[in-house]
Amino acid sequence: MNIFPVFLGFLFISTFISPSLSKNCNPQDKKVLLKIKKALGNPYLLASWDPKTDCCDWYCLECNPDTHRVISLTLFSDDRLTGQIPAEVGDLPYLETLLFRHLPNLNGTIPPAIAKLKNLKTLRLSWTNLSGPVPEFLAQLKNLSYLDLSFNKLSGSIPSILSTLPNLDSLHLDRNRLTGSIPESFGNFPSRSLYLFILSHNQLSGTIPTSLANMDFNTIDLSRNMLQGDASVLFGSNKTTFSIDLSRNMFQFDLSKLQFPNSLASLDLNHNKIMGSIPARLTELDLQFLNVSYNRLCGQIPVGGRLQSFDYSTYFHNRCLCGAPLESCK
Repeated sequence: MNIFPVFLGFLFISTFISPSLSKNCNPQDKKVLLKIKKALGNPYLLASWDPKTDCCDWYCLECNPDTHRVISLTLFSDDRLTGQIPAEVGDLPYLETLLFRHLPNLNGTIPPAIAKLKNLKTLRLSWTNLSGPVPEFLAQLKNLSYLDLSFNKLSGSIPSILSTLPNLDSLHLDRNRLTGSIPESFGNFPSRSLYLFILSHNQLSGTIPTSLANMDFNTIDLSRNMLQGDASVLFGSNKTTFSIDLSRNMFQFDLSKLQFPNSLASLDLNHNKIMGSIPARLTELDLQFLNVSYNRLCGQIPVGGRLQSFDYSTYFHNRCLCGAPLESCK
């Protein structure tokens, strides 16, 4: 057997094909990524970012398999990474996912350069030391579907312009220092539904906008704020809500007059000023969690469904609730 043609074939492949395979990374993307690494102080997390290698093989990155442009940058869980979010992230035009998470020494504000990322679908800047406002320029990210700015030190009010995001599906602004009221415009998201609407652990005040009656949320968490008034617009028999947490506010409304969706599985209303009685409608729901303690409820706890499966802590510290699992009604 003549192995010479085989050898020539192998030489051709190794000479002409292998180099191209090792240079899949877009040169401009690589240049930008190396600037990002330098701006962050060359952290150990980015040790694989070697300019001699293909950036599509680097840790924390993902490239489109066809175009080889960087579409995902995810930096997380490194307390040695310091500095601010580099403005150069805005120079990755095909980025669809940007994540800076569990980086306690990342500080500064959210850079305006992020507004240049017109293809961005997921933005998660959470569990960091970011401060400053929730930027209005985020409303320019028309493809954004998931926005998570939780567990930071963001302050100021919530920009009403966020409601113009046509594809937003989930909004996390919890565990910050936000003040002011929930924007009235939040009842006018184009989709008329959000899967996650999480604003808990802030310093929000005022009443629930009546416009939120237009919205259908899967999960609502407004707990641990200073909200007050009537929250009944968040409920409705025609909605598909799974979980509602309004605990530790100053809400004041009649629980017996609420309309509950069939889908509701978790309801937390503890530490408010809610009055009335517990409606029998709750016996028809497959509740996995319930807490109405520390309110001003009265009357007998309806018998049936899962209401007696919860212990006394679910109901205690109310004005005059009675019946199992509390003491019998007199």
